[in-house]
Parts: sequence; C-alpha cells; structure tokens
Amino acid sequence: MRQTIDIPRFFFLSSAVISALIVILVFGFIFFTAVPVFEKEGVGFLTGTTWNYETHEYGILYYIVGTLVLTVVAMAIACPLGVLTAIFLAEWAPVWLERIMRPLIELLVGIPSVVYGIFGFFVLERVFRYHVDPFIDATLGSVIPIFRDPDPSSGISILLAATVLAIMVLPTITILVQEAMLSVPREYREGSLALGATKWETIKKVVIPVAVPGLLTGIVLGFMRAMGETMAVAMIVGNSARIPSSILDSGYPMTSKILNDIGYWVSNDEARSALFGIAVVLFCVEIVFVALIRYAGDRLRMDKR
Repeated sequence: MRQTIDIPRFFFLSSAVISALIVILVFGFIFFTAVPVFEKEGVGFLTGTTWNYETHEYGILYYIVGTLVLTVVAMAIACPLGVLTAIFLAEWAPVWLERIMRPLIELLVGIPSVVYGIFGFFVLERVFRYHVDPFIDATLGSVIPIFRDPDPSSGISILLAATVLAIMVLPTITILVQEAMLSVPREYREGSLALGATKWETIKKVVIPVAVPGLLTGIVLGFMRAMGETMAVAMIVGNSARIPSSILDSGYPMTSKILNDIGYWVSNDEARSALFGIAVVLFCVEIVFVALIRYAGDRLRMDKR
C-alpha cells in the first residue's frame, strides 16, 4: 500500500527544523567571527583590563563586572516586585482590578527600549541626583561602601540603569509568575483551606511550591532580558570602563560596549572579532546563570518533596 504523508506532522516538523537552523546559524556566525580574538588573546581576553584598538589589546574584565553588577541589582529590584505583584493579581485582587492592572503591566512590554532610556535620562536622572542618591549615600553610604556616591553631581549610575531595567523586565516576571499560580488546581487551595490553613499559609506552602517551575521561567527570562538589554542601558549607565566602587557609581556593560563601538569598527576584521568575542562571552555567561537558576529550582523542588 502507498504510504500517505502526514501533512500536519510534516508542517510542524519543518517549522521546528527551520527554527533550530536559524538559532544554529546565528550562534555559529557569532562564534566563528569571534574565533580570531580568542586565538590571539586566550584567557587574557577575559582577565585583561585594557581595550585599545591602536595597540591591539583586548581585555573585557571591566565589561564583565559591569554587566554582572548591573544585572544583579536590576533583578534584586525586579524579582521581589514582580513576584509580589503576581501573587496579588492571582490570589487577592478583585476581578475588576486585575482586568485593569494586568493590561497596564503588559503595556510596558510594548514600549521601545530607547523610550525607557530617554525617560531615565531626562526624568529619573534628576530624581536620583537630587533625592535618591543623596538619601542612600547619607543613610547607608557611611556604613556600607557599596552605597557611597563617588560623584554627587551626577545621577547617572548603575542604580539608575538597574531601576529602568527592573521596570522593563517587570512585565515578563509578573505575567509568567501569575500564569503559573493560576495554573495550580483549585482543589489544592480548597484542600489546604479545609485543613485549617490561612490564605497566606495556603499560598506560601501550597500554591508557590507547585508554581515553582513557572516562577523560575519568569525569573530566567527576566534575567536574560536584563543582561541582554542595550539601548536604554547605554544611555544612563555612564559607560565608564572600570570596576564600579558602588551601585551609585557608573559602569560599562558588555552590551553597551558592542553598541558604542560596532558602528565604527565593523570594517576592521580584528576589532570586529573582538566585539563579537564580547557577544560570545555574554552568551556563555547567560547560559551559566540560567543553568544555576534551574539547578537551584530543581534542588528546591526536591527539598519540598
């Protein structure tokens, strides 16, 4: 008998293969272009602190540190705010209020990053310079060095950039965590309440543990968005190639370095390879952190059992 082609299966398989090929093509091109700088610099590409096109020296330690510090501060702001907002929308908010708040939060996704950068530079910079930074410096800076303000005359800082980043990743974390909590069967909540648990105890001991996979997905995607953001960060982080002395100091993330230099040096093979090398390192750092977050989530679920 003549075997017929399963059209739906062929269609979906083709779509999956094309998607995989696109990913492989993009990453393959980036890695292939970056090979020369890794062959030339070796480990010094990661540990070096000098980036000079004229002397052909390429070290990105300052940019790695700037990226990590900025991302950690941004996630320290966005994660608690996003998770708590999701808990409120999923468990406590009346239906009419949830229908108002959720579209407003989702609207933040559609705002271009350059608009966030403009808002941070022209609005939040003044607020941070005259109010937020002096308050943090006066209350915490005298005790904890990472809260000291090295340049009181400017509001441009890692904290400002991290705040804008937190606003940008807030919808991703909030919506995914809320959906994960709403997917928990109602019977779980009713069973917990029937055994005498309070509303908060039910959320803490039943709903959140069951929703951990979705919660981690939201955090992972928010983390990758924060680490990979470029335009808004470049406008308000200061772009100073040094290790930040505090969160009120300026920094220079890897994405900003690529954005600022690629237009001028893309025609130079060696410089282009160095800039693509930054992209490879950024990609690898994201993979490592995502793996760590996933590992922590798996251990957490095993401990709950």
